[in-house]
Amino acid sequence: MSSTAKGSTTKGSTAKGKVRWHLMMSLDGFAAGPGHSLDWAGGTTVRPGCHEEAIGSLGAVLGGRRGYDAIAARHPGEASRQPYGGAWSGPVFVLTHHPGDAIPDPGMTFLDCDVAEAVAIGLVAAAGKDLEIHSQDIARQCVERGLVDEFHVHLAPVMLGSGVRLFDAPGIDPVRWERIHDGDPLRAVELRYRPA
Repeated sequence: MSSTAKGSTTKGSTAKGKVRWHLMMSLDGFAAGPGHSLDWAGGTTVRPGCHEEAIGSLGAVLGGRRGYDAIAARHPGEASRQPYGGAWSGPVFVLTHHPGDAIPDPGMTFLDCDVAEAVAIGLVAAAGKDLEIHSQDIARQCVERGLVDEFHVHLAPVMLGSGVRLFDAPGIDPVRWERIHDGDPLRAVELRYRPA
């Protein structure tokens, strides 16, 4: 059942899951096309087992209002808005400052609170599994506050030219990450492409 939470508290949480930012990005740094479109990613594949691993550790999702509105307008119905094409289902939260005018959906909980509180609520709902961020604006706020534990990006072999930037935060200091893999965590990733 859809609900709205304003100023909910999560004191006493023992959640142990990670906050992860997991997405597909274009070569030119866009996480979504104009109007939050994701159709450009169709046909792009990822390594075998990647989605199954993500689904296995996923406990809840936190998204933003602009993306929610764009998807809800294009795809009415709860199942079309579940992550991983409906292969996962669970608690989905939408952070918004105006939940009263959101397109209702029984599978969503609309939160009207600070982003750190929304993350805490999501982690509790994830029940020890991971909370996945599905909003570039929310992800930016979480990165700026040190709330993201892991960043997992799939680089799609396409350039969009415009859309929703992966990370748009003019004026901040560089945010450094260490790659999670065997070998040097600071080594740059080398990519080579030719026109398709």
